[in-house]
Formats: sequence, structure tokens, C-alpha cells
Amino acid sequence: MNDFVIDKRLLNDCQLITELGGISYLLHKNAEVAWFIMVPHIQQTEFYQLDATLQNQLCTQINLLSEFIKSNFDSHKINVATIGNVVSQMHIHVIGRRNDDVYWPDVVWGKGFAKSYDAKQVSSISERLKNGLLHS
Repeated sequence: MNDFVIDKRLLNDCQLITELGGISYLLHKNAEVAWFIMVPHIQQTEFYQLDATLQNQLCTQINLLSEFIKSNFDSHKINVATIGNVVSQMHIHVIGRRNDDVYWPDVVWGKGFAKSYDAKQVSSISERLKNGLLHS
């Protein structure tokens, strides 16, 4: 879909890491937790509205991203959510949590954060993620 545009609110909070298979992968600027957002290039806003093939594709990508987070960020728990109350565009949060992260056990959104990624960290995460997704 050539006219697909990611909601500006997501881009304000995140950095685009890559686009693969009709999905944009974003890294949230909040480095307090391993927080990724997948944005499928579709018009539907609700997961249940998707046909089974697309749901399965997204579930596969969520699983791959979850494995990546678990193995690269020493996460104890992976949270997956498609809340969309503020940004209605379909997007899927995949967040690596540790029982010693600053938000535990609360949610991560709507909170401030003191730690951001620097350009070198973003580049490293981007390369590792691309390699992980492409070779899976």
C-alpha cells in the first residue's frame, strides 16, 4: 500500500527501525524497557477485523519479535497489547519487562521516562532486529 502513513503520534514517541512484509517496526524512545511497536500497513483498526491469514502472519511476527526481545534484552516477561484508545491506527505493542524495571508491575504507557537510546544503540538494535527477522 503506497499511501500508507504511520500516525504521527507513534512517530513522535518512536524511531522507525525497519519495514518488512507490510509491517513497520518501531522502537519506542523509552529505553527504560524494551518497547517495540509493530504497525501493519492496513486500514482496519481492530485485530478481530483481520482475516485469519493476516492474523496468523501478525501472530508469527509477534512471536519472532518476542523471541528477539527475550534473547536481546534479558526480559522476564513479554507484554503484547493492541490497546489503541488514543491512536486508533492498528498497532501492536510488544514490550520486554523485567521485575526490576522502573515501572514494574504497572503498565509502561502514560509514564515519563529518564533514559533514551543514543544513535549507536538504535543502530545496533536495528541491525540485530533486521537480521533476526530476515533469518527466521
